[in-house]
Amino acid sequence: MKRFEPGFATLSGPRKTELDFSHDSRFRGRGLWPLAGIDEVGCGPLAGPVCAAAVILNPDQPPQGVNDSKALTAKARETAFALICESALSVSFAFATAAEIDALNIRRAALLAMTRAAAGLSVRPAYALVDGRFLPDLPCRGEAIVKGDAISLSIAAASIVAKVMRDAMMRRLAERHPEYGFAENAGYGVPRHLSAIEKFGPTPYHRMSFSPLRKPSEEL
Repeated sequence: MKRFEPGFATLSGPRKTELDFSHDSRFRGRGLWPLAGIDEVGCGPLAGPVCAAAVILNPDQPPQGVNDSKALTAKARETAFALICESALSVSFAFATAAEIDALNIRRAALLAMTRAAAGLSVRPAYALVDGRFLPDLPCRGEAIVKGDAISLSIAAASIVAKVMRDAMMRRLAERHPEYGFAENAGYGVPRHLSAIEKFGPTPYHRMSFSPLRKPSEEL
């Protein structure tokens, strides 16, 4: 089977208040099944990993209340996460660490996390829908969709899994380093976090290639 190279998105569309399985069903009708949705979260923070998830939904039992994770409250995400894990045919998530982000750059690290998530699926997909502009290395054909988490139920489900799992990871890191407020800020550069970096310095979980952590000589 030919493996698609990374390419630009082919689809985009308006955001919906709630998604259904209509977009994804078209691929099943074309024989492109099982269908995986893939998304990532955590590209912007100063600390913590980027997390990606891959989800193959059950077409006979699509979860209710699923939308782009950013459009849901934390409580709604947790509820949707439980429904996804209960009903989906396969769910996988994976991380790329802060060290990998520094070594590769954030876009390549995010694609690496997506590749790992796709490889972790217990059901091999025939096709994948990936949120964004680029495709990771996949075990199947696929396409990238700009704002795909507002179009595809499978991608939206992956966005929820990735967000919930990354938030859980940041809470665990907060237990090790409570002074940075990771449980509340998810690693983003809010004032409390920046003050803690100035006072205590960075942790091994900080992204040293990100400003303001990057040294002036590295900005040239």
